Amino acid sequence: MSGIRQSFVWDPFARTGIEPEMLVRAAAEIGYAGVELVPQPYWRLIKDHGLAIVSTVGHPLAPEGLNRRENLASIEKEIRINLALAAEWGVPYVLCFSGNRYGMDEVTAAEITAENLHHLIPLAENAGITLVLELLNSKVKGRDYQADKSAWGIKVCEMVNSLRVRLLYDIYHMQIMEGDIISTIRRDHAFFAHYHTAGNPGRSDLDDTQELYYPAIVRAILETGDQGYIGHEFFPKADPITALTAAFQVCNVTME
Repeated sequence: MSGIRQSFVWDPFARTGIEPEMLVRAAAEIGYAGVELVPQPYWRLIKDHGLAIVSTVGHPLAPEGLNRRENLASIEKEIRINLALAAEWGVPYVLCFSGNRYGMDEVTAAEITAENLHHLIPLAENAGITLVLELLNSKVKGRDYQADKSAWGIKVCEMVNSLRVRLLYDIYHMQIMEGDIISTIRRDHAFFAHYHTAGNPGRSDLDDTQELYYPAIVRAILETGDQGYIGHEFFPKADPITALTAAFQVCNVTME
């Protein structure tokens, strides 16, 4: 029997006010394999509890991103620093972001994003780390994020043509933008390095008030042969440990 490794994103749970030591210890006891997007001062705490640091950011999520040539120099500077840190601490995924459209057409933006990512491939290869371009919804007020559809992200990856550049398929965001989650995973999983969860609507617990049925989604991921992580990135309604426990149980699907 084998299941997917589960992780969780630090901020939504830490912001509840729970003590970091309590959060990390509880996650390890529940059965989590790793933590994501953690402030660096807590990296040693996480490692000391036997958990992996699954992801970190290469550059900030901001309106200015990889879809503009003029942004490459500053982004590359940040990614160099964060790739070196990730390599030192054994972090497999470094996140990167397209930036907002600002009126740029989809084809041109994809070409420029692929060009910029292709430039960064040697850095990722030398570090032994995968750059993951995150797919996010663009319905948030004031954020016309370019990488808001899986097809666009896949087109970028096809142009880059490197296993060191893949996508973070955020299930919550893609449910908002396009739906058809399981079919997309089955068809396009080769382009997805990593997955994030949250309940929709509300970006909260994976409970029966939301429309995504995560056991079936996890089963579809397992059927692709994926051996990575699925990371929970939702804002708990109440006690964070209770929410983490429930999410772990929902996604603790195994395959014979």
